[in-house]
Amino acid sequence: MQAIDLLLRRQSAGKLTDPAPGAAALELMFESAVRAPDHGRLRPWRFVVIDAPARAAFGDVLAAHLQRTHAAVGEETLRRERQKAFRAPMILVVAAHTTPGVKIPVIEQLLSAGAAAEAMLLAAVALGFNGIWKTGAPAYDDTVKAALGLGTSDAIVGFLYLGSEAAAVEPAAPREWRDLVRRWEPVP
Repeated sequence: MQAIDLLLRRQSAGKLTDPAPGAAALELMFESAVRAPDHGRLRPWRFVVIDAPARAAFGDVLAAHLQRTHAAVGEETLRRERQKAFRAPMILVVAAHTTPGVKIPVIEQLLSAGAAAEAMLLAAVALGFNGIWKTGAPAYDDTVKAALGLGTSDAIVGFLYLGSEAAAVEPAAPREWRDLVRRWEPVP
């Protein structure tokens, strides 16, 4: 696959199933991720792999977050929240280990982690897999971050749900970009 074809055709998966990326594919995905732009060479990226055996425990973390942050949550709602961990056979948590107070602004550290996440999604597609990038309230919760082994100054930029396409997905309609671009003309 040509790189430009990958960039022009990548789209989020509809539904994911087994198999998930194996060890060799994950290694290539991580090698791709750490090629992301990294102003100051801070290496802000952190990754947490949640594979099949750990998904139930991650579902419990999600449900506990919902219960802690919402006053009256029923059992059916908690069950649905736990099921989010089973959207795909593997979840990669992509975070930025930010270093405030250095020359490089925190926003650039976050953007670097976002670029790493996109590189991983592109690598997954190039390797025959696909993914869905999700965040949501749990991504911004210190208790969830602690449960994943991340610090309070770390920022989860995404939960990448990874696996194989369950069914062929209709190609997305081309996205128009022309109305998003303008040439800057300096004022004399």
